Amino acid sequence: MSRSLADLGSARRSLLFALVITAGVLNLVDRQIIAVLKPQIAADLSWSDDDYGTLAAWFQAGAAGGFLVTGWIADKLGVKWANPVGVAAWSVAALLHGWARTTIEFVLVRVTLGATEAMGTPTATKTVAAVLPPTWRSAGFGVSNAASSLGAILAPLAIPAAALLLGWRGTFAAAGVIGLGWALAWLVATRGLRLDSPAMALEPTAPADYGPILRERRTWAVAGAKLLSDATWWLLLFWLPDFFHRRFGLSGVELGVPLALAYGGAALGSLLGGGLATRLLALGYRAWTVRRGAMLAAALCVLPVPLALATASYPAAVALMALALAGHQAFSTNLFALIADIVPQQKVGRVTAFGSFSGNVGGVVISKVAGVVLAAGLGYLPLLLFAGMSYLLALGWIVLLLGTVLPTARLPSGA
Repeated sequence: MSRSLADLGSARRSLLFALVITAGVLNLVDRQIIAVLKPQIAADLSWSDDDYGTLAAWFQAGAAGGFLVTGWIADKLGVKWANPVGVAAWSVAALLHGWARTTIEFVLVRVTLGATEAMGTPTATKTVAAVLPPTWRSAGFGVSNAASSLGAILAPLAIPAAALLLGWRGTFAAAGVIGLGWALAWLVATRGLRLDSPAMALEPTAPADYGPILRERRTWAVAGAKLLSDATWWLLLFWLPDFFHRRFGLSGVELGVPLALAYGGAALGSLLGGGLATRLLALGYRAWTVRRGAMLAAALCVLPVPLALATASYPAAVALMALALAGHQAFSTNLFALIADIVPQQKVGRVTAFGSFSGNVGGVVISKVAGVVLAAGLGYLPLLLFAGMSYLLALGWIVLLLGTVLPTARLPSGA
């Protein structure tokens, strides 16, 4: 006899939630293999910096396109099937990297990985909402969001060790096999569980109906801020291992601890950015004042990142990068909260999805630009100067489009 989610005990709910968190970690680890092992792969396949930048741009293009449809796919498949289908799809894409030899083959597998990994965010959001009771959901979403930071910490520790044992091709293959194992584990964990019907209560045209939101300044305020701020996030995510390799000669397992510490700043920023804002709101401060102040503080954390080029001590460079990544997560947390502050409920999903799409477009541009800049011998200075200013520019864009006064509560339906 099958059971519905409403009949689940806390142990079964905890198991499903743990699997969702694990999927988020796998999602980021799979995409980071190529970044952490870039020196070895580039030497083996004779890649230039421009080649690597092109591959990173293609990955982001695949993800950007994927974000326009994966939410709809997740709603159609429902919680039970969207999870194994999404994880299995990106795991196969990761596994195929181990057999790619030409640049064209790598472009194809990177686009496929980006497009399939875009299933992660909408599926995780949908699953947390379904699996956890209402009183647990806020904490659940916070932990789920932090999973990406955990993946960023684990990736530079686990990937070089795996490469020592398996080689870089074997590391891709192993990541794919682990993901396929996850999909099987999910099917076993949900066996005999009758999940609620996929969200067919939505109007059939709702997921693709972007016309109304594209006519609103609120949408473009979010989109522009995501484009600018996420460009820096993707720059550091894909190029930070290369930066430490070039600047301090670190490679392989030597990169593990510095990268883990730097990406650990992202986890800390996510917790502090959300926690402090929540505390200030509880004390009675207006939402717009809190969001503006939090994003300004976060932007100032990123501002000194070019100084990483001026230090001869890699611990100091790690600290500056950790501070910048913490600033990003604090900024991003409050930007997404701003969406909930100013966008009507029925439009939040589409505005969020379009913001994520815009952020990935920023990733496409910065990935290609980084490859061209480095191939031209200009080094990281132009890139880090942009990174340092990008969050102040993003906040300025928001203020320019939305003015100095915003609602303190959600706008009424249809506003």
